[in-house]
Amino acid sequence: MHEEIMPVNAALKTYLETRRSTPAFQMTGPGPSREEIMEVLTIASRVPDHGKLAPWRYIVYTGAERERISAELARVAIVRNPALSEEMIKVEKTRLTRAPVVIAVVSRAAPHAKIPEWEQVLSAGAVCLNLSMAANSLGYASNWLTEWFAFDESVFELLGVRADEKIAGFIHIGTQQMHPGERARPDVASLVTFSGE
Repeated sequence: MHEEIMPVNAALKTYLETRRSTPAFQMTGPGPSREEIMEVLTIASRVPDHGKLAPWRYIVYTGAERERISAELARVAIVRNPALSEEMIKVEKTRLTRAPVVIAVVSRAAPHAKIPEWEQVLSAGAVCLNLSMAANSLGYASNWLTEWFAFDESVFELLGVRADEKIAGFIHIGTQQMHPGERARPDVASLVTFSGE
């Protein structure tokens, strides 16, 4: 029986060798259209998913809703820290407005008779990276961020997240204003252990 061999994909290899997140504050419009968003979400969903559970979902923040939520997040931050500097208040007010589109990847991982919860969590992480790369494939810049409000359950209702869910990340998507340049990468040789021949 003839076994097909996957051909080398030079374009994909080059992309992966040079892939770089763009800081959200360096993004501008335009962002992806609703049709493009659905396209990148369809691509993003092609991840390892033991049991075909789809243990994640998406929340897409666009338009004025990003400003409304950012203003509420800033209010929460100021209540928690009344001594917040003017500079940090400005940062808080722009949490979801730095890029034209922000997509939350929400983990729905839960106990299951056969599928370990940890595998479900990892699947949501895979979605985050796949979503970021899918946006890049359409020519958009992207950045996977969490920040404090991804871990603060008191703002989950504001964000549209249920109490039994967690936020794997916020993927900011827009147009790159400038190339962010390279950054230091790990010494892979120091992180590898070979077991076997």
